[in-house]
Amino acid sequence: MDTPIKGKPVADLRDYLAEERTFLAWIRTGIAVMGFGFVVAHFGIFMNEPQMTTHAFGVQPHELSLWFGTALVAIGVTVNLFSARRYIRLVGELNRGQFVHRSLSKQGVIVALSLALLGIVMSIST
Repeated sequence: MDTPIKGKPVADLRDYLAEERTFLAWIRTGIAVMGFGFVVAHFGIFMNEPQMTTHAFGVQPHELSLWFGTALVAIGVTVNLFSARRYIRLVGELNRGQFVHRSLSKQGVIVALSLALLGIVMSIST
């Protein structure tokens, strides 16, 4: 009979596949954020701003789009790097049989807060 040893749970294929699905979801999120950043930077969503806001900041509208687009691309790259690190670490823990109780995804909270902050800044500047 194949009974696992008590006290040390054995990771099965479902655990590995769940980690891979989570990893791929993070990669899709990072690529989407980078793609949106490219669109913002390349096509200049702030090109139709009134001249009053342009003079208030002392920055041309295209420069604002470039900065926001670059920030989004940087956030997307960071998401992909952190998700790769997290995936490698968690699969290593599964291989060693070290299961750690996780209650909060720090990476998810950081991405959500940084995108919310960038969204607030973008809405204020338009």
